Amino acid sequence: MSDIQFPAVSVAAEAPALTQAQRAIYTFTAPSKTFADIKRSTSWWLPFLLTVIVTYGFFAAITVKVTWNQVAENTIKLSPKQSEQLDKLTPEARASQMKIISISTEAIMAATPILALVITAVIAGVLLATINFGFGGKATFWESFAVTFYAGLPGIIKVILGTVVLFVGLDPENFNIKNFAGTNIGYYLPADTSKGLMSLATSLDVTTIWTLVLASIGISIVAGTKRSSGYIAVFGWWIVLVLIGIGSAVAFS
Repeated sequence: MSDIQFPAVSVAAEAPALTQAQRAIYTFTAPSKTFADIKRSTSWWLPFLLTVIVTYGFFAAITVKVTWNQVAENTIKLSPKQSEQLDKLTPEARASQMKIISISTEAIMAATPILALVITAVIAGVLLATINFGFGGKATFWESFAVTFYAGLPGIIKVILGTVVLFVGLDPENFNIKNFAGTNIGYYLPADTSKGLMSLATSLDVTTIWTLVLASIGISIVAGTKRSSGYIAVFGWWIVLVLIGIGSAVAFS
């Protein structure tokens, strides 16, 4: 018998690297594969690119089908206090204020790519601190950043639905830029619904919940924690934001 010992060979083969397109697809069909691959590479350019393309398509649809002046009028109509204040102005002063609101709303929409980067960075930072310090995770900022971008992909579906609705004939006077697609309960409530209830109902959005679930899975995978820790971290912050939104809506209604 030979005493020669051969090195042990690992039975489990390393998972093959995913392309950006595969990551995007697996986010919807097998999210664990996408988030596990982020441990290999934190690249996030594809979800960002898709966000830019879809958002500017929506921007063009609003410009053509609604106009930004109408967007401003619709926004004011949904805010009784602001509407009352504007009605006290002279016609010239009101027109000037409406022009400012119109331009600022359009500018914010046009700056969506920059805002997306900033907001994603903030969310990633908060989730990173929560999962690492609160649950003993070992995620890095860029892992959290990539997870946040990929987890946000369901939001693209909502924007596409909003674009389609505009082109199939939605009355421009009924367009609400703050809630433009029927993916939440608030979309179907009458306009005179109490602001607090409307805020809560709008928060119960299919694409938002989907994103939260994906973010929970993703952050737990890159941090190496229990899946339950990811859900607590993500949904805990979401509940806080929902409560703040309801409080603000009641206070300024």
